[in-house]
Amino acid sequence: MKATKLLHNLGQSLWLDNITRDLLNSGTLKRYIDELSVTGLTSNPTIFDHAIKNSRAYDAAIQARLAQGRTGEPLFFELALEDITRAADLFRPIFDQTKGLDGWVSLEVSPVLAYDAASTLAAAKELRARAARPNVFIKIPGTKEGLPAIEEAIFAGIPVNVTLLFSREQYLAAADAFLRGIERRIAAGLKPDVGSVASVFVSRWDGAVAGKVPPALNNQLGIAMANRAYGAYRELLGSPRWHRAYNAGAWPQRLLWASTGTKDPKASDVLYVKALAAPFTVNTMPEATLLALADHGELGSIMSVDGGDCEGVLSRFSEAGVNLDALAAQLQVEGAKAFVKSWDELLAVIASKSNALRQAA
Repeated sequence: MKATKLLHNLGQSLWLDNITRDLLNSGTLKRYIDELSVTGLTSNPTIFDHAIKNSRAYDAAIQARLAQGRTGEPLFFELALEDITRAADLFRPIFDQTKGLDGWVSLEVSPVLAYDAASTLAAAKELRARAARPNVFIKIPGTKEGLPAIEEAIFAGIPVNVTLLFSREQYLAAADAFLRGIERRIAAGLKPDVGSVASVFVSRWDGAVAGKVPPALNNQLGIAMANRAYGAYRELLGSPRWHRAYNAGAWPQRLLWASTGTKDPKASDVLYVKALAAPFTVNTMPEATLLALADHGELGSIMSVDGGDCEGVLSRFSEAGVNLDALAAQLQVEGAKAFVKSWDELLAVIASKSNALRQAA
């Protein structure tokens, strides 16, 4: 049995961290659903940048929109919504079968809004309405400024994928924003079944300390931080606060592992996937990692509900001079900047393609 199926049977959802028009047109995404137990999909500005830059599959759609006077960001979101809604329709049977637990696809608001709560909320409402699919998450960064937008979006009934979380504390802040939105819906007599996931990024921790810690600690920090967040997640799911919301009809905000592709060429290509096997979580992985996992026939141990030995591992990083809290804040800021950089590059690619297509017409 493929390891992808083993993870699915364990109760972990496997999502693809990629979307391209070629994946949709070729039937590859449908094959991943049927053969590799893929039950959802995530996207971000970097993914769309690579998709549009490296394919001619978007050229006809760009030409059509140029003829309608669309340019820049409005043109991009029309392209993105076409891909996202097609993917959402492929996953809709899973969404219906699981009564909204699974089968989601994610589209991010413009990353330049990461520190503007009001504009983020307005963009989230607009994208949700334009997608017009029940199984579309709007991705909102879990920055300090993004937290109010997350609460307001949940209160407004907008499903949210909280992105750019790195630490237990950042995860708990996002979970609190989600629960505040749910509790406000309950108090207002509104249905509290609003979907959400909280995306904790893993591999970037190890990239940040590579070459700065003893070799014995290589590729351990991201997994240890994920275990710490998982312990907090399981504790929250057992709390009276969550049980009150659940009893009123709320859906859980599941923990999602992001950035799970292995960056170190000396490490296993499924290092993070095997280490983060846990029921009632999501792992969104790059296409190469998904295919590598499919070639493996076994998994390692399941994550411990109390975080296992993560505190011992993290103490060794502290002893090696790593300030975990400061690094978590740094990674979140750098992550937001990286998405803005990809966003700028994406709009530049669209502008370049638009000019080339105009000249060729």
